[in-house]
Amino acid sequence: MGTVMNSKWKLAFYFLVGGIAGMSGIVGFAFKPAADDDSYSDRGDRRAMYKWYPPELPKNVDFAGEKVPMGRWEVSERLDREMMINYYMHGTTLYILKLSTRYFPYIEERLKANGIPDDFKYVCVAESALQQSAASPVGAASYWQFMKESGQHYGLEVNDNVDERYNLKKATEAACLYYKDAYNKFGSWTACAASYNCGITGYANQVEFQGGRTFYDMAFPEETNRYVFRIVAIKYLMMYAKSYGFMLSGADTYKPMRTRIVTVDKTIINLSDFAKENGSSYKLLKLLNPWLRSHTLPVKPGKTYQIELPEERE
Repeated sequence: MGTVMNSKWKLAFYFLVGGIAGMSGIVGFAFKPAADDDSYSDRGDRRAMYKWYPPELPKNVDFAGEKVPMGRWEVSERLDREMMINYYMHGTTLYILKLSTRYFPYIEERLKANGIPDDFKYVCVAESALQQSAASPVGAASYWQFMKESGQHYGLEVNDNVDERYNLKKATEAACLYYKDAYNKFGSWTACAASYNCGITGYANQVEFQGGRTFYDMAFPEETNRYVFRIVAIKYLMMYAKSYGFMLSGADTYKPMRTRIVTVDKTIINLSDFAKENGSSYKLLKLLNPWLRSHTLPVKPGKTYQIELPEERE
């Protein structure tokens, strides 16, 4: 009987000591201060508590060679907001960086040829995230987000069969024409970029009412207030992507598509048949030519279209 009791007391003693030791370890772990450089801390309940930091603002900031007055609190805070919002859209930013190697070479070349500062390629990113299918609730479409009327004003064909707002080459030329008009009107590339959001007339009305010398001196509707700062934030996040933690190698990015041009001067009744006759498919035809908006392509006398198809393999 005594031996049995001693064994029970020993078992109880060991259980108590083990429990105290275990609790000490848990308490010590739970209340251990996390190191400042940890990416997250474990609460002990299987939930990771991540730490979020605001991205550092660039030291010297400009858009198209025009200095952003960062010494003004309302200016620096607006840029700070857009840097944080765009920085933490990690998946979107990575996808844009992948697409930029496909689309930027052409956009850069056409901006340069038209005398437009290179920074305007970031306007295209702000407008559509380089998505050919991008469309706004009010009817703006594709890469440069032209409205139907403004697109037609700058030479784009927009109808049920053809919508050249979805043609990167044609739409980029139209955007360059707009930027030339806006710069001639305002004499400032920053004002030119802001007017792309609110319109040349809208921007001019604010200048007349407020008498501001620059974009940064005036108040606009909130979308336009944020617009230039969003473009600037995108510019610096893309220019210094690796410094901000976006780690892409050359193998990760998308390359320009290798295509051939088929010039068409007669109506195509069935675009699917046309694609097959030219060694391709309707799917690839639409991917390479999103400006073709129906199953047919009516061609008026004297009119020609250039259709891109995959490069022929040897």
